[in-house]
Amino acid sequence: MRRTTYGAIGVAVVGVLALSGCQNNDDKGDGGKASNPPAAGSSQPSQPAQPSASAPAQGGGTAGGAGMAQAGQSFKIGEAAQIPFSYGTTTKGTIALTVTSIDQGQPGDLAPLKLGDQVKGKVPYYVRYSIKNTGTTDLAYASVGHIKGLLGDGTAAQDLMVIGSFDKCPSDSLPKGFTNGHTQTGCAVALAPSAATKVTSAEYWGDPFTLGKGITWK
Repeated sequence: MRRTTYGAIGVAVVGVLALSGCQNNDDKGDGGKASNPPAAGSSQPSQPAQPSASAPAQGGGTAGGAGMAQAGQSFKIGEAAQIPFSYGTTTKGTIALTVTSIDQGQPGDLAPLKLGDQVKGKVPYYVRYSIKNTGTTDLAYASVGHIKGLLGDGTAAQDLMVIGSFDKCPSDSLPKGFTNGHTQTGCAVALAPSAATKVTSAEYWGDPFTLGKGITWK
C-alpha cells in the first residue's frame, strides 16, 4: 500500500468532499477518489491532515517502453507526456497526459463546499489537464487521478478532493467507448496557503510513479 500524508482536506458530507490522506495506487482503480461515499446524513467535518515530512514510498518505477515519460521528467505546460495507464486489476493501456493550464481561483469559489475555517485564507488553483487514449484498450469508465499542484518552491500544495460536481473544476470518469484517439479533460484542485504563495506547477504520480518521483509540468 502506498501511504502518503501530503495534506488533504475533507468533510464527511455525501457528494462534496472526501479525505485523501492515504492513497493506495495498487488497489484503488479510481485514481484516488473514494469509491464508497460516506453514509447520508453525516455532517461532522474532519480535521485537515497535516503535511508530512516523511519521504515518499520507495520503489517508484519508471515508465517503461520507448517514448514513454520517465520518473523525474519535466514537461512544459501544454506538452503531452506519453505514459502507461492502469485502472483496477484488468484495464491497462497507454495515454497522453497533458497539463493544459494552472488557473488561480478566488477564495469565494470554495463557499459551496462549506469548509469554513478549514480553508480560511487559502486560495484555490485549478490544475486542468487532458487525457488522450493512445493505446489499443478501451478505457471506458476509468478515472485518471493522482495529479497535484506544487508551490513555487517545489513543495506540494494542499489537495482538495471533491466528490460530486464542482463547476469551477469539473472532472469525470472516462466515458463509454473511450478508445484510441478519444480525448477528455479533467481538473484537480490545489490550495495555496495564502494569496502571497502561488501554485506554479503540477505533478502526476500515479502508477508506475510515486509521490515526489513522478512527472511534472511547469
